[in-house]
Amino acid sequence: MSGILYVVGTPIGNLGDMSPRALETLASVDFIAAEDTRVTIKLLNRFEIKNKLISYHEHNRAEKGETILEMLLSGKSCALVTDAGMPVISDPGQDLVKLCRENGIEVAAVPGPSAVITALAVSGLNVARFSFEGFLTVNKPKRREHLEEIKTEKKTMVFYEAPHKLADTLRDLHTALGDRNIAIIKELTKIHESAEFTTLAEVDGKYDGVKLKGEYVIIVEAKSEAQLAEEAAETAPDPVELARRYITGGLSKNEAAKRAAKETGAKKGDIYKLLLNENTADEGGTGRNDR
Repeated sequence: MSGILYVVGTPIGNLGDMSPRALETLASVDFIAAEDTRVTIKLLNRFEIKNKLISYHEHNRAEKGETILEMLLSGKSCALVTDAGMPVISDPGQDLVKLCRENGIEVAAVPGPSAVITALAVSGLNVARFSFEGFLTVNKPKRREHLEEIKTEKKTMVFYEAPHKLADTLRDLHTALGDRNIAIIKELTKIHESAEFTTLAEVDGKYDGVKLKGEYVIIVEAKSEAQLAEEAAETAPDPVELARRYITGGLSKNEAAKRAAKETGAKKGDIYKLLLNENTADEGGTGRNDR
């Protein structure tokens, strides 16, 4: 009979957040797959847990994934942990979970703290709907593509960022998304936890050249319905100009006005009237009705 892969959440800072069930699982499984064994051994020592550790991270996931799978198929149980928080979120653990699912291995969650949810909870922003965007890549073409995709995102967005990249990320977000309310939350649940509630315009350039420490979560609030409506109005094509293009393309004024009204939300009668008035002015008051 196959073993079970336990996806175990660990504290993101404060060790007091370690759950009794997580401690029991780490102590009882046959081995632990850890992102960084040096970090995990400190956690185990703190709670006086002794168990076998296997390194499983971004750079060895293909090789070690197969090793862990073989051990699970032989009947051994494994606890998957990351350095902090829930595995799989911006973490190579997603590959191991997928591998286990594909091979009929049971996967069980032992929930724990998550920086995404914790940051949203204290942000004070509208978080009824949100999108987790993770780390923006440093690959410039892919970064531009990602930012282009989220320009029209209507949900609040959550990003992770390292301290030495924070200034560039805030600038790029401001350029791509315009001004938004944001929360920048540092070192969640740790002694030096801090939260800054500001806007993208106010922090664009603020941290240039500043040496920062800690890990950051950036929350960018969704645009309000009023903002979205205003932007839509600004970018919407002029209905009469659109109708003119359709007439040039061969449609009658009536059909052109009808199609332009459907595409812009304007009233067909208003568009048609303006087209007739233009025609009357062009022909010295002898406009024709081509209805």
